[in-house]
Amino acid sequence: MELLEVKSTHDMQDFIKLPYRLYKKDPVWVPPLRTEQKAQFNPLKNPFLEHCEWQFYLLKDKERLIGRIAAFTDNLAMDFWKERIGFFGYFECIMDLSASEMLLNAAKKWLQKKDCVKMRGPWSFVSQEWGMVIEGFSPSPVIMAPYNPPYYNDLMIEYGLEKVKDLLCWEISVKDGYRIPERIMKLTEAVAKRYDIRIRQIDMKNYEREISVLIELSNNCLIENWGYSPATEAEGKAMANDMKRLIQPKGVLIAEDNTGRPVGFAIVLPDLNSLLRGLNGRLFPFGFIKLLWGIPRLRRYRMFALGVIPEYQGKAVDSLIYRYLNESIYARDLWMEINYVLEDNMRMVNAISKLEAKPSRRYRVYEMNI
Repeated sequence: MELLEVKSTHDMQDFIKLPYRLYKKDPVWVPPLRTEQKAQFNPLKNPFLEHCEWQFYLLKDKERLIGRIAAFTDNLAMDFWKERIGFFGYFECIMDLSASEMLLNAAKKWLQKKDCVKMRGPWSFVSQEWGMVIEGFSPSPVIMAPYNPPYYNDLMIEYGLEKVKDLLCWEISVKDGYRIPERIMKLTEAVAKRYDIRIRQIDMKNYEREISVLIELSNNCLIENWGYSPATEAEGKAMANDMKRLIQPKGVLIAEDNTGRPVGFAIVLPDLNSLLRGLNGRLFPFGFIKLLWGIPRLRRYRMFALGVIPEYQGKAVDSLIYRYLNESIYARDLWMEINYVLEDNMRMVNAISKLEAKPSRRYRVYEMNI
């Protein structure tokens, strides 16, 4: 086996293409759009890379590529956390312990040269694409969510990586009988009156202004969350531009108090993955038409984010936002994955449990001292 640094454009193409070959016969994996995969690794299109350093590796056995990995540092995150934690990500490998060790060793050695004291992963260049699936390998992953075969976790453990955090998911299905519990309906009515909270949809006519509101809310609401580091304005705008053609206004809600101050939000994304199956990551010749026709009709969603500013946390305002969201996107065939919540964020875990959502999936982030 031969470990190769990614240096050329051709190498980068091989890096991006590898999962499409490894997962070709996997019935659960959904091939992401190749154009969006390329954009993740392009500093001109992904502003997250402006504050990162990275190195990509490929693993070859004779003439066949059998694995890949990225090692990278995020200078803004390290400054915010005040700890030199480096990352590995984009790990793909055949079921071979020696091969995975070569890849993980390469990432570790590169991070050591960058004076990192810990290696954490899997992490990515995209917000909230962390971890490996350890429970709930089917159904297929929702939009912007990782996927991996079960044996990847064995490779992590064999290498000496240990769990640092689990991320939990739930699902609801109206078709299967889901309804918001009556006690939650009564609670949220009381909450709305007590705090005089108004909830509205995003105003697409003033999209840029609304995105600024959501970025500020996100930074205020999630600042205490493990793994969080503030998004730059450029990152927020880039994500907003990517999402503009995807979002349904009824799935992006902003909560305001009686002065009009934003105090919470929710973002639900139509599950584009349910339309991408069978396209092999390509929009043409027919994929573009399928997406253009299908997105407005989607009734499958991923809850991407829900947050409440610290002043209103612990007051069931999050449940109120969830109720309005459920009513806003309601359909007889509605299905949604709540993806994902930190396992030790007991306020959110308890709130979701009271909503009687069904546990569906668990992701794990690993870490080791280096």
